[in-house]
Amino acid sequence: MISIYWLIAFVVLIGVEVMTMALTTIWFAGGAIVGFIFSLLGLPVGAQLAAFLAVSFLLLFLTRPFAARYINNGTVKTNAESLIGKQARVTDRIDNDMGTGAAIVNGQEWTARALEDHQTFEPGTMVEIRKIQGVKLIVAKL
Repeated sequence: MISIYWLIAFVVLIGVEVMTMALTTIWFAGGAIVGFIFSLLGLPVGAQLAAFLAVSFLLLFLTRPFAARYINNGTVKTNAESLIGKQARVTDRIDNDMGTGAAIVNGQEWTARALEDHQTFEPGTMVEIRKIQGVKLIVAKL
């Protein structure tokens, strides 16, 4: 009877994966199949659950980085994350201690801060966008 529950879990997990396509439940579906096989072999429920957890987390930790790198590599960066690595021109002196700074990138002015606290950038300086925190560009010297 427990075999039916493993099959139901497998179908539900695959269904969730098909609906979301986020590579979140596929690993647990693999664990459910192993639990199903263990139940057919007549192993105790504790062994089935242990195998389910072990296989699920093993699949998650060993294959997810590979899948995330190669499966969804065609996604196009949009909005703010597409600015990382681009150059910007400082329009207002960037000084972390004073809490000032602005830069223009792609025709839009952004609040900007230096990557390293001790750095300052004068207006007209070209900088590289290293990351974005909230609505602030975090920039470094080219």
